[in-house]
Amino acid sequence: MSRAPEEKLNILGPGAQLDLCQQSDRPMPDGDGSAPGLARAEQRYHHGDVRRHITTAQHPGRGPIPVLRVLQTNACAKDCFYCPFRAGRSFRREAYRPEELARLTDELHRAGLIQGLFLSSGVVGHQDHSMGQIVATAEILRRRLGYTGFLHLKLMPGASEAAVEAAVRLADRISVNLEAPNAARLARLTGTKDINQDLVAPLRRAARVIRRLGRRVSQVTQFVVGAAGESDAEILDTTDRLYREVGLSRSYFSAFRPVPDTPLDGQPAEDPRRQHRLYQADFLMRQYGFSRADIPLDGGGNLSRGVDPKLAYARRHRDSFPLEVNRADREQLLRVPGLGPRAVEAILRARRAGPVRDAAQLRGLGIDAKRALPWLLLDGRAAPRQLTLAGLTEDESPDA
Repeated sequence: MSRAPEEKLNILGPGAQLDLCQQSDRPMPDGDGSAPGLARAEQRYHHGDVRRHITTAQHPGRGPIPVLRVLQTNACAKDCFYCPFRAGRSFRREAYRPEELARLTDELHRAGLIQGLFLSSGVVGHQDHSMGQIVATAEILRRRLGYTGFLHLKLMPGASEAAVEAAVRLADRISVNLEAPNAARLARLTGTKDINQDLVAPLRRAARVIRRLGRRVSQVTQFVVGAAGESDAEILDTTDRLYREVGLSRSYFSAFRPVPDTPLDGQPAEDPRRQHRLYQADFLMRQYGFSRADIPLDGGGNLSRGVDPKLAYARRHRDSFPLEVNRADREQLLRVPGLGPRAVEAILRARRAGPVRDAAQLRGLGIDAKRALPWLLLDGRAAPRQLTLAGLTEDESPDA
């Protein structure tokens, strides 16, 4: 007996939460019940249970938005050793028909519950079958139902040029999860995927199609961190290369957690601090002008778990500090612990009206002066009671 679309959501919604691509760290705010059709939709979907499958995603222009995250199907022929949906594992399998998933999404969108859809899938059937189901759902949404919300589509392993183009024409964002940084590491996670043919090739195809069509479609990827014995250097090297070669927008990092009844069941979970440090290093490369070679690593090719990579960089380059806040350029200021892009722009604007002479002026610009002052000179003078560079222990966030 076929299940209703809302019943399938309770099976296929949780599986999509394992994919971090497009995710924001902020929780979805509770609605006030005022959106048209909201009460009717919540009543149909088990009095608000639908909210369990809605998370916030980072929209390129609008910031965090509520997004339905769901799988087209949780059936899969791939054998990824960490995955709860791997082939051969015993669990309830289900699938959406494109028509029913499109209508469910459209209803939630019209009710004001969501502003976007993240659609992934297990891999089943002949080449491009699963990709075809995803594209069919998106086509019904866009062309038949007039859906105007955000659309993030997952590219299936080995997706053909034609399938990739169809997805690019419909989506605002696409993604392929590499999971591992190179072929040797991926071989420790699956025996049914080739990193170049199945995973990197669709990203390259998408880059070509995006350039040819002139569409503004972003590309992202995700790595499972700590499952294959990889170093941070391997992950950052691959990420940096993809930023340069295929125009990748950003990378996501998921600290490994063992899943019962999988080949990696029993392997220790990865320290979540490692995931956090990788995000910080990635921000430095994407938004702060740091090169891959600038990222400080230990002898094993890993980031420090206890020190923010931006602070570690400053400690290794003490001869470059302190910087005169009134003369340093934007690139130099972005190297200062405690100063992010917004803080640097605030300093540059303030300097046009006159020199920045004291800590109170920095605080007035919304800057955490305690973290930044040890690395700055204010009109030629060190701040009173300035901390010594060697003694700093603050855990600096590159989002400052």
